[in-house]
Amino acid sequence: MRWNWQQPEWPEFAYDVASLRSMEDRFLKGAGVTVGTMAHLADSDRDSLTISLIAQEAVDSSAIEGEILDRASVQSSVAKHLGIAADQRRANAAEAGAAELMASLYRGYREPLSNEMLFQWHSMLMNGRRDLVDIGRYRTHEDPMQIVSGALHAPKVHFEAPPSAAVPSEMTTFINWFNASAPAGESPVSGLARAGIAHLWFESIHPFEDGNGRLGRAIAEKALAQWLDAPAITALAETIQHNRKAYYEQLQRASISNQIDEWLTWFSGIALAAQQRTIERVEFLIGKSRLLERLRGKINERQEKALLRMFAEGPEGFTGGLSAANYRTITDASSASATRDLAELVDLGALRKQGEFKHSRYYLALGI
Repeated sequence: MRWNWQQPEWPEFAYDVASLRSMEDRFLKGAGVTVGTMAHLADSDRDSLTISLIAQEAVDSSAIEGEILDRASVQSSVAKHLGIAADQRRANAAEAGAAELMASLYRGYREPLSNEMLFQWHSMLMNGRRDLVDIGRYRTHEDPMQIVSGALHAPKVHFEAPPSAAVPSEMTTFINWFNASAPAGESPVSGLARAGIAHLWFESIHPFEDGNGRLGRAIAEKALAQWLDAPAITALAETIQHNRKAYYEQLQRASISNQIDEWLTWFSGIALAAQQRTIERVEFLIGKSRLLERLRGKINERQEKALLRMFAEGPEGFTGGLSAANYRTITDASSASATRDLAELVDLGALRKQGEFKHSRYYLALGI
């Protein structure tokens, strides 16, 4: 098999520009919706949402690679880097590094890509690692850079990247293209296509000893942010994490050909889904603010505590809904008080009820 980088047309990727136009129009329209709805948020809520989205991206981008980070610790670290007040939690080296990378991406999205920027990002991401030879520089090992699975005695090779000796020149070509294809560059490329190509191209070179997936997704976020001329708050990694199997399948299929229509269509769909998740979070925060304002002075401390706990679960809420038992655990209420409190919240339009008796479950009624 000849990988994409071994084919004569590399790295001239071929795709139908017109086929992406409707998706890119939808993404631009969605960006306008996001900006418009964000404007309705109080400054504190806007800061909270920004930190939450950035931290979630860091956590999910690591989770795609099998590394589990504590979201609250990452969130606290992101807030610190952005100079926003938040709960102080101690982050381990990996959490601190991932947070620093995402904060750097958020602040410096307009800056052109460079070797130095990538080396800094890699050093941040590999913070605390002692098992790698090459940190903050491209890989130098002579062994093939392969993505494999299966048993050690019979591994299945999913992809083999260019040899380490070829990486510097490959990255020079890639970085020159990335900067020239920016909206203000010499040869601008439309937004979703540029982000999708950049991610695939970077992953195909696989220039670092570790961390290529996370850095490749950061580059895609940078491309989207430059297209919109706004810091990236699109839940791209989170959405990829929810479609992780398909993501790897699409990357593998795209690695054997430089005709990349299928990859760009899939990636564009993921970007649109990610943007919709962001819009839903903004609307959720607006709904939360409106509901709490409407209930001011009408609910007791137990009810407020339970509602805040439900809001903390995000737009999806508790899996399977809030039960009376959950309510008692959250509030330390007696069975009678829990029944009465929940009934009042339903009457006030704060919760909607599904089921009866012990099967009753409660969901936030935000009206958004």
